[in-house]
Amino acid sequence: MLIENNASGTTLQLTLTQKDDWVKYISLAADYDFYHTWHYHAMASNGRPILFVYCEANNFIAIPLLERAIQDTPYYDLHCVYGYSGPISNLKFSDTSERLKRNFLKAFSAFLYKGSYVSVFSRLHPFFDQNILLQETDSIYENGKTVVINLQQSIEEQRKQYRQTTRDSIKKCRKFGYVSVETTAQEDIAAFTKLYQSNMNRISAADFYLFTEEYFTKLVRAKEFDCKLILVYSNDDLVCGSIIMCTNGIIQGHLIATNAHYLKNSPAKFLVDEISELGRKWKMKYYHLGGGLGYKEDSLLEWKLGFSNMVLDYYSWRFIANKAVYNQLVEKSGNQIHTNADFFPLYRMIPQ
Repeated sequence: MLIENNASGTTLQLTLTQKDDWVKYISLAADYDFYHTWHYHAMASNGRPILFVYCEANNFIAIPLLERAIQDTPYYDLHCVYGYSGPISNLKFSDTSERLKRNFLKAFSAFLYKGSYVSVFSRLHPFFDQNILLQETDSIYENGKTVVINLQQSIEEQRKQYRQTTRDSIKKCRKFGYVSVETTAQEDIAAFTKLYQSNMNRISAADFYLFTEEYFTKLVRAKEFDCKLILVYSNDDLVCGSIIMCTNGIIQGHLIATNAHYLKNSPAKFLVDEISELGRKWKMKYYHLGGGLGYKEDSLLEWKLGFSNMVLDYYSWRFIANKAVYNQLVEKSGNQIHTNADFFPLYRMIPQ
């Protein structure tokens, strides 16, 4: 743990070896999701996890990130875990003083300079108003929309929002006798892994998304957050399944997979409806379905809009800490600074 004191407050840089401190700060946050937890960061394989914390009086602002070396340079950059993370605080950002926000950004900038960090990328959480903290950096990007089912309304009101095609698919699955089960059995985790990997291979997904049985087992068995594996069966056939996370009233539809032989029946629609019912039993308030592929307005987003008219704006934070070095790295990569490509940092993009 690196600790620095200045006139305003104290800066901490936690790594995975400071598990108790990491867990403590997350648990004290007014808003957080499983994406912020020590356990989820401990599973990351694409960077060295750190939790930057700025403390002042009895308040703090923190942000978890993954550090990566920039090849053939003395520099590094920071990005986030897969999912929605961004900064957290023991205060709602709407209740945070201008002084605390300003001093956090100042301390974070000093941390970036000292650590030779060129850029920072973080997906922001659609529920947490993190823009209030970061807007002064002029580095917030609109990335599209995400879809949410409001579980605080009645199930009847919820289903009235379904498109007719969504309603028909769910009805058909019930007619076929599909059933959903929550499970932690190892053979079920193995079966879901096989189904998920076959889905990823079918769509030629990047290697990053080919999660293993060990990965799913660690999620399901984690103590720091509430992960659930929900599977849908037709007799003895595994039809589809989803890994979901339940944190502070929000269900995150983390990953979903469908048996190719059953795609024509749209069993994933039935699964979403079933999870929304279970969510009410678990006292959840929202079921966050997410957005389109790469957060574009595509067929996946349209599929999710078939369930709900509650839509949230989704943003990412793309901060350049060292513009001169950033521009040099982009030029060296063969890319153009003023490209329209939705990619950050540009020096990591493979030139088209």
